[in-house]
Amino acid sequence: MKYSTPILALVLTAHVCSAQSDIKEDFKPSVLNQPGQEYPQVNSQGYARFRIVAPTADSVRVSLGLGGRGGTLLKRAADSSWTGTTEGPMDEGFHYYNVRIDGGKFNDPGTLNYYGSVRWESGIEIPAHDQDFYALKDVPHGNVQQILFPSPSTKTSRRAFVYTPPGYESQPKKQYPVLYLQHGWGEDETAWSNQGHANLIMDNLIAAGTIQPFIIVMTYGMTNEMKFGGIRNFKVDTFQTVLADELIPYVDAHFRTIAKQSHRAMAGLSMGGMETHMITLNKPELFSYYALLSGGTYTPEEIKDKTKVKLIFLSCGSKERPDGVRNAATALKAAGINSVSYVSENTAHEFQTWRRSLKELAPLLFKN
Repeated sequence: MKYSTPILALVLTAHVCSAQSDIKEDFKPSVLNQPGQEYPQVNSQGYARFRIVAPTADSVRVSLGLGGRGGTLLKRAADSSWTGTTEGPMDEGFHYYNVRIDGGKFNDPGTLNYYGSVRWESGIEIPAHDQDFYALKDVPHGNVQQILFPSPSTKTSRRAFVYTPPGYESQPKKQYPVLYLQHGWGEDETAWSNQGHANLIMDNLIAAGTIQPFIIVMTYGMTNEMKFGGIRNFKVDTFQTVLADELIPYVDAHFRTIAKQSHRAMAGLSMGGMETHMITLNKPELFSYYALLSGGTYTPEEIKDKTKVKLIFLSCGSKERPDGVRNAATALKAAGINSVSYVSENTAHEFQTWRRSLKELAPLLFKN
């Protein structure tokens, strides 16, 4: 088997076949492309088109999704480029992908990279019908800043990103509630800002008067030490110590927070939801709002003191297990616990589900 050094100009396209004769040829470069790059491209139906220049390659495949499973086999063209289109339309929103050339895994230099699947992956955005809520608009914007906080338990300084809302700097006496927001398996503390647009979602909701401003803290959940498929062996103790004993005290000391359980929330997507589930049950004195985004559910029996819980928010995509989320919320309500379920239509275990979930969750937080 030989390996080629690819000159990658990746085009997201569908296989050229008669079954795809109804594909509209209104393809445009993905909004996540590097400046001046034409590929990958997407069309109005959600198809993605790729083009790769790899003259000495024997096979080229675009692998889409978390972990690069599935994908599109590309065909060699007369100019030694490789082209292909997804066999069907993709879900709206953000997707990871990589390029397999003769068995080797590469990123597409035509597009930006995002940390997922325990590596930097290429990213593509399928325009969504409701993308306005995370669009960059001419509204007051908050800031996302990197902090390095001391972590004696891990014998190093650790990184977090903190979103402060518009007006934070100009109102030096105002204090804010805090949401601790966790990423999923294989991702890191950059995910919610880069892939999730959490800061833009917040800016737009605040500008619309839909929510009261609050701070968001995003840190690394150490999930990458866990191999995919081995989540049942995960132990939360180390991260719980970092979060509860090191990060929260640091944030309360260095930002104008309302340092009370009643004004603190924790949420997470996927494995971050599993961490949220464990820590909120282990440390009920820390958080009063719990949110699991494609991250499991709570049972009424797990909530030992209902007076400490102001809200349990459960969500997922309609292509996941929506009945489980809805039924869990119903059971919690029957037990006297304020619970809300949300299902993102026509999405699966992906960032469009979680962007929409944050939009639905934010107005429910810190209402009092």
